Amino acid sequence: MDVKSSLAAQGYAATRPATAPKAPAGNGAGETFAKMAGDFAATLEQGEQVAKAALTGDADPHALVEALAQTELAVETAVTVRNKVVEAYQEILRMPV
Repeated sequence: MDVKSSLAAQGYAATRPATAPKAPAGNGAGETFAKMAGDFAATLEQGEQVAKAALTGDADPHALVEALAQTELAVETAVTVRNKVVEAYQEILRMPV
C-alpha cells in the first residue's frame, strides 16, 4: 500500500463524522406519525365513550353531537391523508426508471 493512499484513507476517516447527516433536533417522521395515529385512536375512543354514555342517558345530547363531529373530522382527515399517500405512491410507480 502506498503512503499517499494510506494518508488519504486516514484523512477520509477523520472527516467522515463531519460530513455524516445529523439527526433532526425534534421528533422524526415516524414518531410524529405514531403520535398522530395515537391521537386519531384517542379521538375515536372518546367519541365511542360519549355515544355509549348518551345511549344510557348519562351524557348531554350536545356533548354527543360535539363528539360525533370531532370523530367525523378525524376520519375525514385520515382518509384525506391516506388518499394523498396512495396518490404519491402511484406517481412514484409512474416514474420511468
